Amino acid sequence: MHREHTKTVRIGDREIGGGNPILIQSMTNTRTQDVQATVAQILDLERAGCEIVRCTVPDREAALALGEIKKQIHIPLVADIHFDYKMAVAAMENGADKIRINPGNIGSADKVRAVADVARERKIPIRVGVNSGSLERNLVEKYGGVTAEGIVESALDKVHMLEEMDFDNLVISIKSSDVMMSVKAHELLAARTNYPLHVGITEAGTVCSGNIKSAIGLGLILNGGIGDTVRVSLTGDPVEEIKSAKLILRTLGLRKGGIEVVSCPTCGRTRIDLIGLAWKVEKLVEDYPLDIKVAVMGCAVNGPGEAREADLGIAGGLGEGLLFKKGEILRKVPEEQLLEALKEELDNWK
Repeated sequence: MHREHTKTVRIGDREIGGGNPILIQSMTNTRTQDVQATVAQILDLERAGCEIVRCTVPDREAALALGEIKKQIHIPLVADIHFDYKMAVAAMENGADKIRINPGNIGSADKVRAVADVARERKIPIRVGVNSGSLERNLVEKYGGVTAEGIVESALDKVHMLEEMDFDNLVISIKSSDVMMSVKAHELLAARTNYPLHVGITEAGTVCSGNIKSAIGLGLILNGGIGDTVRVSLTGDPVEEIKSAKLILRTLGLRKGGIEVVSCPTCGRTRIDLIGLAWKVEKLVEDYPLDIKVAVMGCAVNGPGEAREADLGIAGGLGEGLLFKKGEILRKVPEEQLLEALKEELDNWK
């Protein structure tokens, strides 16, 4: 089902599904029991643009820590639960806005029911999460291996289990590190349910390889009208996940705001440190609340013309460069002052 028509689910003070904006998620990699470190990381994620954050809850100490963490952050807090249903209950009792479980890993139906009962009473949604790596043996045998069809059947089995317990405040997540299997699975699932979907390519890899796999997979999924929340899973600083997710959404036209930086690939005409300059510009523009495009070009001859669609830009020359706006040259600037000149224009942007 297209995201415009999925069921609306409330997570803390935010709503997803039903045509609401696609929200960006991430997950902390600190020990949840370390409240100070976890809060510090979440606040960094908030500043980067994270809108929902998930923390692992492996034991009671972590569950109790959620209450202290929640007092110091400003976005919905999701508890990630594996195996122990008591941790799910404890997390909800300590302020979790949503819990993520795989009902197949929780244990007996009575244990799943205990989680559903508390969630229903507290109006807390459950995210049913199924990964290709945890696919049940009978489904692997049924489909002759790990397949998109098997992942979808597994997820819907868990959903039906909760529905039979009179619980339908649900979000579904199905993930695989296989990009095209993920795309197919999301297409199959979206055709069979109206629950909001959290999308991502799991175990995508490092910042380099993970970004490529995520951009392709999430680009195909999101562009098909599927997905209500999104996470770019990277091996690295979680803040990088937020930067990537924002860029993917903006590139697809699913989100506005933030400065887009475009830069040329360099060539033999380049006479400045364009690579270093482009990185500095990307860093510079992170905190500006402007919805514009900034170009960083290596050639002062063709730069302004090739980047005429940019709102603002700089183009290098030999020891100097040009500052231009809407394709019109404003002035020449010494190379070492190009970044500062760009900053000055951004500070006074109208």
